[in-house]
Amino acid sequence: MIMHSHIERILWNEDEISNRVSELAALITADFPTSSPPPVLVGVATGALIFLADLVRKINLPIAVDVIRAESYGSGTVSNGAPSVSVGLKVDIKGRHVILVEDIVDTGHTMSRVIADLESKGASSISVCTFLDKPARRKVNFKPVGEGKIYRGFESPDYFVVGYGLDYAEIYRNLPYIGVLKPEHYM
Repeated sequence: MIMHSHIERILWNEDEISNRVSELAALITADFPTSSPPPVLVGVATGALIFLADLVRKINLPIAVDVIRAESYGSGTVSNGAPSVSVGLKVDIKGRHVILVEDIVDTGHTMSRVIADLESKGASSISVCTFLDKPARRKVNFKPVGEGKIYRGFESPDYFVVGYGLDYAEIYRNLPYIGVLKPEHYM
């Protein structure tokens, strides 16, 4: 496949990703064994869709699932610092625990904005489950709400990464691994 030749190196392969998603699902299952009403997992589309699908299938609890659309990159490689939430929830989260599922937390702008939006809708607590965390790029710190927690899949080095839902200009999402995109393909 031609896309594979665009990758400088693979950071996490399919097996490593699957194992880590299973571990995250087990943590969530252990943290919410008797939650009533069931927690709501809210994926941030489009990047988190693959992670969200894999994660929810491995959680051994009753859960609700919804998605929102938040955007801060457009077709670039750097957050614009002013994320927007363009599609709201169908599930009523008032008084419920929400687990916000994201593909990558980079600057923190999007996460901070989405947490504030969900909190304004009356969530009793908000946790964050991010597949990748890139703290080297953090500009805005965010905190879970109430009894919320932070779940991290992998800590990403400060490279431009694609695959497993992460994209550049809406391509590479379908790669089954996380890889470093060669600069000549995004500069």
